[in-house]
Amino acid sequence: MEPVIVVGAGLAGSEAAWQLARRGIPVELREMKPEKMTPAHHSPDFGELVCSNSLRSDQLENAVGLLKEELRRCGSLIMECADKNRVDAGGALAVDRQAFSRAITETIRSHPQITVKEGEVTEIPKEGQVVIATGPLTSEDLSKAIGNLFSNHKYLNFFDAAAPLVTFESVDMDSAFFASRYDRGTPDYINCPLTQEEYQAFWQALTTAQEAEVHGFEDTSVFEGCMPVEVMARRGVDTLRYGPLKPVGLRDPKTGREPYAVVQLRRDNAQGSIYNLVGFQTHLKWPEQKRVFSMIPALKNAQYVRYGVMHRNTFLDSPRLLDRYYRVRGQERLVFAGQITGVEGYVESTASGCLAAIELSRRLTGREAVNFPRETAMGAMALYISDESVVNFQPMNVNFGLIPQLGYRIKGKRNKNAELSRRALEKLKELDLS
Repeated sequence: MEPVIVVGAGLAGSEAAWQLARRGIPVELREMKPEKMTPAHHSPDFGELVCSNSLRSDQLENAVGLLKEELRRCGSLIMECADKNRVDAGGALAVDRQAFSRAITETIRSHPQITVKEGEVTEIPKEGQVVIATGPLTSEDLSKAIGNLFSNHKYLNFFDAAAPLVTFESVDMDSAFFASRYDRGTPDYINCPLTQEEYQAFWQALTTAQEAEVHGFEDTSVFEGCMPVEVMARRGVDTLRYGPLKPVGLRDPKTGREPYAVVQLRRDNAQGSIYNLVGFQTHLKWPEQKRVFSMIPALKNAQYVRYGVMHRNTFLDSPRLLDRYYRVRGQERLVFAGQITGVEGYVESTASGCLAAIELSRRLTGREAVNFPRETAMGAMALYISDESVVNFQPMNVNFGLIPQLGYRIKGKRNKNAELSRRALEKLKELDLS
């Protein structure tokens, strides 16, 4: 059997390669790193997390928690590596990003059915089965090749931003406290409170700070789920207080009261030596980041191991171009996976690679496709990105709104969501995932 060519060793590509290989399908995994890196890349390893180290909620009352559990039951490599390299983050699944990527890389490189070929792919292979999982950081040449493939359709893009990282030892803990919102889980977040006067001064500085030049960037092209903090701030003086700086559920032990605003820091590695500024994706100039973020009392002497960066994300008009298996309509040998399809988020990208690979392996072995039902998170996502009735297609995180309602009443939102998850997992049991 000729190997399936998987282009891109991010989360979706690594998961797709793994799912194919564990089913006996040979894979040639092509990855441009370390020969070529983008401004957002910092490591030669596979599955690099360039934005945040959090895979979000791990609870079944949350749609992304359900999606994680579905992936675990599908034998996901990404979830296995995440679970083994998790760091404390309350009810969320966060990972030591270096150990996580290293584990993925070692597993992929050691698999006898996977051959890794380094170097940039600039053209879509003209023959054979191909999975394109180059994600939001698709190189310029390959972007052009994809654009040529879909010359009669829209090929879309938006911009994405990553948050800064600071060292724990540089955080002024006299001006901060450990806690998780509503005391859920262990107190894993460092909370940096601001008074009303401190917040207003910070907000004013943030809205007027100098931004780095990013060609083609406009507020209207920013994806709402990963919006630069300065763009969010410009939407209103209290926008941040109802977003990443909301103080609700956080009580300062020094005062016994909720602060006016709170900046949260989340552990970024297992040692707890590096922390991520939660919700602080930004494309301010680096000196401006240091100047403005130092106005947060606990960060007045913060040491930055990485400043925030801005990069371009690209995605397809998938409802017109892809089917429910992430295959190109009319050219089924070509499959796309990951954020380039319009799924948004680490876990969602992983799930698209998983589903696409399961379907492809069955097709290559002469078996019927596995149709993940809409009641499952994986199925709901695949049916959303392939729904031709969607007119103004935009990237979307998994959510319970994509899943059919129960048809009977359950009291309480959390209880209803838990029941939706229970139903989804029962539906998943009915599928032959071999």
